[in-house]
Formats: sequence, structure tokens, C-alpha cells
Amino acid sequence: MIKIFGASVQGASHVRSGRECQDSLKKVVLDSGAVILAVADGHGSDSCPYSKTGSFTAVNVFCKILGDYLETYDGQPEMLFTFLKREGDTKIAQEIDVEWKRRILRLHAKSNREMPLDADGEKDREAVYRLYGSTLLGLVLTKGFLFAFQLGDGDIVKVSESGVYSVIEADKILGTETHSLSKAESWKKAVTLIRKREESEKNPVMYMLSSDGLSNSYKNEEEFQKTCADYYALLGEHGVKAVSDRLKTWLQETSEMGCGDDITALFAYDI
Repeated sequence: MIKIFGASVQGASHVRSGRECQDSLKKVVLDSGAVILAVADGHGSDSCPYSKTGSFTAVNVFCKILGDYLETYDGQPEMLFTFLKREGDTKIAQEIDVEWKRRILRLHAKSNREMPLDADGEKDREAVYRLYGSTLLGLVLTKGFLFAFQLGDGDIVKVSESGVYSVIEADKILGTETHSLSKAESWKKAVTLIRKREESEKNPVMYMLSSDGLSNSYKNEEEFQKTCADYYALLGEHGVKAVSDRLKTWLQETSEMGCGDDITALFAYDI
């Protein structure tokens, strides 16, 4: 049985500056037992004033597109596995890119916001997308396999008795830059992974999707992974409700003592 919980908190530096939390999360549990998780981190810079809307749109797009595929292939898990293995980083990534941009243009128009013009006086759609810039993490868990998607920074980790592992190794950019849904052909920067879930591995297993505000609050990768292992141990010792009830407080403390950025953590705990 998979238990899902998570939280987003406004970063300590954003509290001081009065800037709202730019992160979003979404979880979907289908009748089949399949689970879809998504976390997105709006860029939050002055050049991206509507990135909260961008991240909210991103998690909804991921859950809708992957949910549709899970329903289409309901009862045909091997066919879905083969499709995602073949098309995950091309067709799926392209659909997410196109649908996010389509929804952003529609939301921009519905909000009666000014449409930027290019040098030729034409509508500058690329400039609109930049106003809503966001990253995206996504994870699909079925009884037989997992599918992971990453565009931009953040982390998807798996923790079990065997240790802490990165589910997916994203394409890292040095400095503060990150890949973004707002960029042209963003799908080309998406990284995906699909693999069978090991029947031999003993539960419980914890999966966690987190915005980069969490990992950036630790001095190195080792300290971040230790925190992941601590969450796993707390779940085993105290249960999901106890950890879920305290999660927001812990994330706020992490931001205050760490990088000061917004933090989102979304967990799937398979008991």
C-alpha cells in the first residue's frame, strides 16, 4: 500500500521580501492503484513574475498527460512500459512542452495581461513563456514499474533498507541557471527513466520528489542524502501521519537554517 503526503513552504528569504512561494505539487491516485506525483519550482526572479502560475500549470499538465496514458493502457502494463521506454524522452516530453505553453498563453490572455511584441510588431510568445518559467519533476509508480521525468533542477530519490539512491540523474547546469519549460524546445532538455520495480526488494520503500531548495540547504550531497535517510527512518518509527503532521514545520526550519529558498517535498511511502 502506497501512502502519499507532502508540503510546500515559503522560503525564509521570500518571507522577508514578501514574495509568495513559487513551488507547486500535485498527487493523483488512480483506481488501478497507480500513483502520479509532480513537483515544480517556479523561477521566482524579477523576470518571471508569474512563475507560481507556471509551476501550478506544470504539475497539472504532467498529471493530466500521464494520467491519460495510464487510462488508455489500463490492463496493458507491458504495452505501456514499452511505449514509455520508447517515447518517454521524446513524445511524452514534447507533449508536456506543447501543452504547458498552450495553457500559459491561454491563462495570460484570460488574465488580460499585456502581450509583448517582437521587433516586427508580432506577438512575442517566447517572451510570454519566460514570465511563467518553471522546472518540473514527475514520477509514475505502478505495481510493475516506475517512470521518472525531470526538466531542470530538483531531486527524485529512492530510499530503502539498501540505502539512498537518485532515481534519475538530471543534466546539471553550473551556477544558478536551470533548464526551464519556458525555453524553446524545452523537451530536448528533459531526462526520463523507466525501469521495472524489483519484486525482490523488501518494503518499505520511500520515494521523494523535492525542489532544489531542499538539497541546496545542505552543504553537500552526503548531508542531503543523510536527511533523506532520516525521513525514511522517521516514517518507519513513527508512521506516516506523525511525519506528515510535522513536515511543514521541518521544511520551514530547513529553509531558515539553509538557503532560504522555497522548499517542496512530496513523498510516496510503499509499506
